[in-house]
Amino acid sequence: MSENSVIRFGGATGVGSLPGGDAREAARTATGSFEDFPFLAELPARGPGADMIGRTAGMLVDLYARVEPSGWRIGDRPGRDTKRARSWLGEDLDALEEFTQGHEGDLKVQAVGPWTLAAALELRNGESALSDPGACRDLAASLGEGLRLHLAEVRRRVPGARVVLQLDEPSLTAVLRGQVRTASGYRTHRAVDRQIVEATLRDTVGAHADGPVVVHSCAPDVPFALLRRAGAAAVSFDFALLTERDGDAIGEAVEGGTRLFAGVVPGTDGPLSDPAGSVMGVRTLWRRLGLHPGLLAEAVTVTPACGLAGASPAYARQALAHCVRAARSLADNPE
Repeated sequence: MSENSVIRFGGATGVGSLPGGDAREAARTATGSFEDFPFLAELPARGPGADMIGRTAGMLVDLYARVEPSGWRIGDRPGRDTKRARSWLGEDLDALEEFTQGHEGDLKVQAVGPWTLAAALELRNGESALSDPGACRDLAASLGEGLRLHLAEVRRRVPGARVVLQLDEPSLTAVLRGQVRTASGYRTHRAVDRQIVEATLRDTVGAHADGPVVVHSCAPDVPFALLRRAGAAAVSFDFALLTERDGDAIGEAVEGGTRLFAGVVPGTDGPLSDPAGSVMGVRTLWRRLGLHPGLLAEAVTVTPACGLAGASPAYARQALAHCVRAARSLADNPE
């Protein structure tokens, strides 16, 4: 891996969600924990519109969604649910701007990717948008435009930042394997062709031409090679869910210059090991793949395994601080 092939990121960051509903407190935590790689916190405990699907639905252009008993459904016009989602996002951006005055360097924002969004949003007939290829195309185009506007707003508010976009795609593997259930629950939607999945992701990644894109999935069997071909600069994943068959794909990703966001710190309350213990598995994988130890610090960013919305506020702060210490351990002692 050549020096020029690596897109460099900070050594540690968060995934996205935090507990509670106080935007300023969340921004203080997300920026104070990671001076070199802060992130825009998400607070789903506030309710519909602050959840990851509702938040991203509020970013769509010329498409709107409302809350039904079964979930988020695409509608004709912006209603109170869309307005609430946009209001909370604005509140979060205000808080982020307050705590990033003068910030220069990486700043991560998150949105749901096109395939998890298509799997989650319902059409008027109650079926997932995934059931209609035309709806999937329209949704991806609307998302791409919405992301361009959102990222431009973030850059306006924090002009010194290199904005890093994280696309959350926990349903991606289920979409590829035909495992997303229909509204009845008795059947599953047909698997989407891998080339269509890759092309759509490539277009969405291309919506952020001014900065790198990370794709995050805390589900098993992350399609590393597909995400690399789609243009992802980094792949974020739950390290505990890796299996031996993931090894070759990870090795190829590292050799090709793809950054790994390794989720090694548990996302819910529990005892934390020492920082070196948290990244022991990363070191072990490195040795097994025959990768140079000196690449560790430039190839791996340490994160929680997934979002921290289900954790207590005290544990969330501890977990983020632990990520920083674990990343330092990895850089200081790569062997």
